[in-house]
Amino acid sequence: MNRLRSRGHARRLLCSIGLAGIFCVAGLTPAQTQSQPQDRFIVMASTTSTEQSGLFAHLLPAFKAASGIEVRVVAVGTGQALDMGRRGDADVLFVHDTAAEEKFVADRFGLQRSDVMFNDFVLIGPKNDPANVRGKDIVAALARVAASTQAFISRGDKSGTHTAELRLWKLAGIDAPVTNVKGYRECGCGMGPALNIASATDAHVLADRGTWLSFRNRANLALLVEGDTRLFNQYGVIVVNPARHPHTKTALAQAFADWVLSPAGQAHIAAYKIGGEPLFFPNARR
Repeated sequence: MNRLRSRGHARRLLCSIGLAGIFCVAGLTPAQTQSQPQDRFIVMASTTSTEQSGLFAHLLPAFKAASGIEVRVVAVGTGQALDMGRRGDADVLFVHDTAAEEKFVADRFGLQRSDVMFNDFVLIGPKNDPANVRGKDIVAALARVAASTQAFISRGDKSGTHTAELRLWKLAGIDAPVTNVKGYRECGCGMGPALNIASATDAHVLADRGTWLSFRNRANLALLVEGDTRLFNQYGVIVVNPARHPHTKTALAQAFADWVLSPAGQAHIAAYKIGGEPLFFPNARR
């Protein structure tokens, strides 16, 4: 009771000597008022592909202009992003491993998973195509890489791209490429660094199309395999469940999810292009 009385006395004194101004009218101390704008941000765990492709530099300023909410991105592999959500280290996830995302929600770490956009994976390799992989069939292409002495750079980081790559190797009859493919190397890195390593070593690498289109250090690399339906790459958004982590900013995170799924957010995704070519295709179901 004495503590409450002393707080009230301090605020009345501050008002009476003319130092609080508008804070007194609102019934807030200056410290409380100053903290409110700083709280208008969320942490989003997302993939390196959305960050390194330049999409977020295009998309997030539009969301902030519409909502006043800042989005602070932690760009990691999808597996790491989901782990951040499980620990409550992020408010919202923007990732691309549908099966893992659905499990995340089924385990009650996320409120709901929604499709946002898609693009596709492509196989990149030396322009002269020494392993003879050029074409549309990704499974046949990987089998030829495995049968050759050509290098293959894997992200090896439990990202959505890495998970997709391992799934494709399995379709090619190779369960453990790290031990069964002679030229296979894991970098444990994001998409941009993996492409840089492939560029420096004339290696093959599976990449998302968006990062490839924005990648400038191509050297002797070229797009060799595209168009296989098995290369489809879906992205989803998930708000972290406050029942698991009450400290997360659910309302602000939901505002972002709602916006990116709205006609305005979807239009901004569609508008992002490099050299006139779109990098992502919105496909939210509203």
